[in-house]
Amino acid sequence: MSREEILSLPPTVDLATGNRVFGIGRSTGYTLAKEGRYPCKLIRVGSTYRVVTADLHRALDLATAQGAA
Repeated sequence: MSREEILSLPPTVDLATGNRVFGIGRSTGYTLAKEGRYPCKLIRVGSTYRVVTADLHRALDLATAQGAA
């Protein structure tokens, strides 16, 4: 995904989108999530995971870049 696409994501995204942003596969992403080792904050909703986009931005060091231009 491009930087602009990542910065325009909604407040939370599904785990598949988070995996795509980090460049990790489905199995690895779910394993990391289940073990509590995912590279950013997750919210568990029932049996699904939601990736917190603001934390994803921080993990990629895009948090400060969003306001700059």
